[in-house]
Amino acid sequence: MNRATVVAEALNLLDEVGLETVSTRRLAKRLGVEQPSLYYHFKTKKDLLAAMAEVAMAPHADAPLPSPEDDWRDWFLENSRSFRHTLLMRRDGARLHAGSTPIGDLDRIRRKIAFLVASGVPERDAQMAMLAVSRFTVGCVLEEQADADAPNAEDLPDDVPGLDHEEAFEAGLALILGGLDQRSAASGRASDTPSPA
Repeated sequence: MNRATVVAEALNLLDEVGLETVSTRRLAKRLGVEQPSLYYHFKTKKDLLAAMAEVAMAPHADAPLPSPEDDWRDWFLENSRSFRHTLLMRRDGARLHAGSTPIGDLDRIRRKIAFLVASGVPERDAQMAMLAVSRFTVGCVLEEQADADAPNAEDLPDDVPGLDHEEAFEAGLALILGGLDQRSAASGRASDTPSPA
């Protein structure tokens, strides 16, 4: 039994029972080992959850980085959609990811921000936009994954609209991009203005 096997089985357990019910005891039983043997690979449950979050995010983390000829707006939308799709691939994927620190992904995040800056987005705005869209996406997926027990749209009062999660995500994403585009354009105009003599 190696670390990768433990994490893969832990993710299978997550998909079956949900984050609340994942425990090292249950995981050890599934693996056919004694619970203390898991501590050889993971000192704490928090360490195990962090490893699970990292592996669960692999589809997004392995996506191609932007290239200089990419339109930054199109890339920003696709990157956010990829993040959402990856979170939705696992039961409680957003909860698993929330609060984790993507230490192994920091270089990729820096390269994404550098791409935005090279495309004309002010550095601080690029940093804050990446953080904002990440948190927005996690929040949307948290709501979507929690919505399994929500009432059907037919059971809601007439003045409460039904919610299409993807449509709501796309609308919010467009607002974030629109704000970032507007700030970038304003910053570009400010930098083009000659300074007084």
